[in-house]
Amino acid sequence: MQADGSIAASVDGYFVNLGHLSPAAMDRARSLTDGLPLASFAGKSAIAREVDVLAHRLARHGLVEYRLSFPRDEGDLVVIEPQGPEYWPQRAKLGESDTIVLSRFTYLRRRGNEMVLESPRAGALFRIGDPAIAATLAALSRPHKISRLRRDAAAFNLDLLELLLDSRFLLKLNAKSGDGLRVNEGDGNLVLWDFHDLVFHTRSTEGRHADPVGSTFAYASVVSPPPAVRPPWPGKKIDLRKLPASDPISPFTKLLRERHSVRDFDDENPVTLAELARFLDTTARVLSEWKSDASFEGSAEITYSTRPYPSAGSAYELELYLAVSNCEGLARGLYHYDAGGHALVEIEVPAQQLQALSAAAEFAMDASGPPQILITISARFGRISWKYSSIAYSLILKNVGSLIQTFYLAATDMGLGGCAIGTGNIDLFARMTGLEFHVEGPVGQFALGRGKKPEAPR
Repeated sequence: MQADGSIAASVDGYFVNLGHLSPAAMDRARSLTDGLPLASFAGKSAIAREVDVLAHRLARHGLVEYRLSFPRDEGDLVVIEPQGPEYWPQRAKLGESDTIVLSRFTYLRRRGNEMVLESPRAGALFRIGDPAIAATLAALSRPHKISRLRRDAAAFNLDLLELLLDSRFLLKLNAKSGDGLRVNEGDGNLVLWDFHDLVFHTRSTEGRHADPVGSTFAYASVVSPPPAVRPPWPGKKIDLRKLPASDPISPFTKLLRERHSVRDFDDENPVTLAELARFLDTTARVLSEWKSDASFEGSAEITYSTRPYPSAGSAYELELYLAVSNCEGLARGLYHYDAGGHALVEIEVPAQQLQALSAAAEFAMDASGPPQILITISARFGRISWKYSSIAYSLILKNVGSLIQTFYLAATDMGLGGCAIGTGNIDLFARMTGLEFHVEGPVGQFALGRGKKPEAPR
């Protein structure tokens, strides 16, 4: 309880303000420490509404988990851990004649001394407390009718199955779904994703899981850091430094050696629209387009383009979205770079989301302010996974590396500053663009602007 009568949750030394509650609602809310049935605050009374608002506020901060248990049982059958602020447990209705099967993206793994059920499509993970449930899940690798499952399963719980269906761990099949295998996941865009690629995409970015991200130094107390330079291999050594000196350093070599990350920008002298146009023209503009005949029977004609950076299979699946905070001649906002037409197209987004995007980049860089221009590199995943199996996502990341080095060299050549950013929130990007996270989503970010000049020594 705070001095002004509001209440706050204390989490690792931080306080999350939760607003005001009446004494009666506060008394009921205290039961949240042991577990408060959802039904107990689903009513229309004033107290129920207050507790419901409190529970949703706690949930948005990741401070609530949901337990599924029977009143007489001591242990929990399942504990649901939300992986995003929007998750709230809902049950998708199932009838006795419905047929269900596990999604091919669902996986069960060990975490410490627990078993957890996860999926890159789900907004929560399910901590499995009853081993018999795991056996039931294993049986659902093949389609089962609810009536048959009720009869044969070692641990049948309709509430749990309905929760799993709502979170897309399970699929409900119909006459058009066939056997529920790859092409029938319920979303045609998922056909192009391999299991490991979608898991890696969602777990190596922010927005769809609740794990720590970035420089957490998780193993600092366990092992010493490897050295910056690898110790030499034993054996005969050929010292290249003794070879005759080459010609004077070329402009390109000089550019490579001058390249460095710039995290702080001169907001009194921002990058200009003309400079931005030149930067995009140098690094990302479509230089030519061409077509190729189908390489196998039944395939459609394939179109290709050529751009200033390399791309696996000439796929050029990467797209650029610019969050502009400070650019002379260009209004603040979110823009898509049309690489074919060499143009910027504004995308209407709420100011709060634009601010959240820039603030996250500022935090990730440990900078003194937001980047003047934040370039989010997204991938049209199907463009490359249509052709490649198993290595599709790894190829996308290699392409991102090539593009980021191109950004660095162009910025250095123009006297601008730039910095690659290792994190990005795929869920925030999806809300801003309206694109499904598995159709097109962030795979890299780059901050661009005019760097601050170092202060002269006094």
